[in-house]
Order: sequence, then C-alpha cells, then structure tokens
Amino acid sequence: MAIVWQKKVDGVHYEVRAAGNTRRLYTDGVFHSQYNANNPVTGSIWDLLLLPAFFYPKGHISRILVLGVGGGAVLKQFNYFLQPKEIVGVELNPIHLFIARRFFKLTQKNLVLYEADAVQWLQAYNGAPFDLIVDDLFGAQDGEPVRAVNVDHTWVRKLLTHLAVDGMVVTNFVSRSELRRSAYVLNPKIRERFCCAFQLMAPRYDNAIGAFLKKTSSSRILRQNLMTMRYLNPDLKTCRLSYYLRRIYTNGQ
Repeated sequence: MAIVWQKKVDGVHYEVRAAGNTRRLYTDGVFHSQYNANNPVTGSIWDLLLLPAFFYPKGHISRILVLGVGGGAVLKQFNYFLQPKEIVGVELNPIHLFIARRFFKLTQKNLVLYEADAVQWLQAYNGAPFDLIVDDLFGAQDGEPVRAVNVDHTWVRKLLTHLAVDGMVVTNFVSRSELRRSAYVLNPKIRERFCCAFQLMAPRYDNAIGAFLKKTSSSRILRQNLMTMRYLNPDLKTCRLSYYLRRIYTNGQ
C-alpha cells in the first residue's frame, strides 16, 4: 500500500496508507483503522464492532457512543448501514481525530467528536443514554495492541450508567481469554444486568468482540437482519463478511 501521509509527533509515527479507495491508519506500526467508501465491509475486525447492531431491528438504535475513534472506520459503517440520529465519538489522540476527519472523511452532520480521555468523559457526561456503546479503547505496548482500560466491574458499571434500558454494549478484547476474564462474564451482578451475551471472532485475528444485550435476541435474528442489507447478506457470494459467532450466556445465567 502506498503511504499518502505520515508524521512523527512526540516520538510516535503515524501513517495513512492507500490501496485504491482503501485507507488504513497505522500508529507506530499498529493497524488501527481501515475503510473503503466503495465497499463499507472491511473484511476484518471492524466489521465485528458493527454486526451486533443487527441483533436489534433496524431503527432501534438511534444514539451511538464510540469510545476510541481511531480512524473512524466503524463510525463510517454505522452511518452507512444504520443512519442513526447521532454518533458520539471520544478519542484521546488529537492526531487520530485529524486523520479521521481528513482522510476517513468523518464530517457527517450527525457526528460529534470529542478529544478527551474516555474514562473522564464518561464520568462527566450527564446527557441522554445511548442505545449502543462501543468500547474500542486500545493502546500499544512493544508494538502490540493492548486494552487501555481494564474491563472490571467499575468500568462496566460506568458504561451501564449511560446505556439505554434495552441498549447494548460492544467491547473489543485482545483475545478470547481476556473476554472470558472480564467482569461481563465473571461478575454475577454484572451478568444479571444483561439478557444475553455473544462472542464474535474473525479469521486471522485473535481479537474477541463481546456483545452484551439488555434485550433478548439470537443468532437467527442477526442473520435475518443481515440478509436484508446490501454488502452484509451472508448468502451472497460477494459478501466479504467472515466471522464466528458464539453465545456466551442467556438471561444472566
């Protein structure tokens, strides 16, 4: 892929690479975002942050909070497939926000982007709850992505404070074992706050995406909803989606 922009800031090297209409963001060599306006399905991990929205009927999710914007790939996907009333993105890194606006074209009117620490922002937030919260808070250590916030009971309760009564939290974990060690799974009081939970993974990626729903749903409902969407219909040969889905628990059990 060709490098279309690069800069080193405070010892951190940023690159935006392009192959045709595809744009990728790398920070110190860590792959943060990918998007192609001509095909909004990336064929990679960002699709898994989008897919849980289809556990619910289209139109159910009108307010979305994304913690950790990066280049903004999943925000672009939400707008393409869901057209929600509002998407709020919180990103600590000002260079990422610059790249998201300039190279990933995060300029839609329903987008509100904040440069802030996500933990502090949530602590101060006193607005309306969100139908969907995406927790994609990552940093890097020795060139490898690591969770920026530990998913313990304190963090999950903070997220729940700002989640709608029948909303959903989607969290990106480095691995399946990290998901299984999180408060979503190990803490009984957290588990009972959700109706059901699912794990999504993709080939060639170690990441595990946890989807924690306060409204009952199923893999059948997800597939039925995907079949109504261009680019997402798994029955079409042109569909680039590739994922594994597993139910973690139902009704907090």
